[in-house]
Amino acid sequence: MRPFSGRRSRRGFRTDNPKCSVDYFYVPTLNRTLNSTTNSTLFFNLKLANPKGGIGINYNHVKVNVTVFDAVGNGSQSSHLLGDTTIQRFYQGYAKAAEKPGHVDYNMTVVSQGVIPNATAVFRIDLVTAVRFKNVFLSKKREIMVGARVVVDGNGSMVLPKKEKDIALCSMAPKQGCCSMVLLILGNFLVLINLVTFL
Repeated sequence: MRPFSGRRSRRGFRTDNPKCSVDYFYVPTLNRTLNSTTNSTLFFNLKLANPKGGIGINYNHVKVNVTVFDAVGNGSQSSHLLGDTTIQRFYQGYAKAAEKPGHVDYNMTVVSQGVIPNATAVFRIDLVTAVRFKNVFLSKKREIMVGARVVVDGNGSMVLPKKEKDIALCSMAPKQGCCSMVLLILGNFLVLINLVTFL
C-alpha cells in the first residue's frame, strides 16, 4: 500500500471561487417619488455562495467600494468614489450561501453628477477579500477581487438584467474613469494586507 502523499493530495484539492452577486442596491435620493434631499445613505445586499461540497471557506474582512460614473451628457466619463465599508470575517460551510447587507454614506452632490436625463445613474460596486478554503486535511488561500456595474432607475432601485434575480460580480470587470487606477491599486493593497494578516 502506497504511503499518503501530501503533495499529491494537495494537487487534487480543487477549489472554486465563491460566487458573488448583488441582489439589492437602493439609492433613496434618486427615488423621485420620495423627493428626498436628506437621505445620503446607499443600501446594498451581497450574496456569497460556496459552490463546493466538502470544502468550507473562511473569509477575511470583505472590503466593499462603491463608485458612481458621471453622466454621459456632461461630456465626462470620469468616476468618483462614493464610499466604502467592511464586512467582518466569517465562515461559510460546505455548499452554503450567505447574504451580507451593507450601506455606504455618500456626498449627494457627487451622486447628482451621475444622473442622466432619463433619471438613471450608473454605479459600480467592488469587493476585495482573501479566503481560505479548508477541508478536513488541507487548506489553500486565495485573493478575491470582483466587481460589476449597477444601473439605478428613477425609483432609486437597481435595474436587473432580463430573467435575472441578481447581478454577478465578476473578476476583471471593466473599469472607466479617473479613479479606476486608484481603485485598482487600492484593491491590490487591500488584498496584500488581507493575505499577510489572514488567519
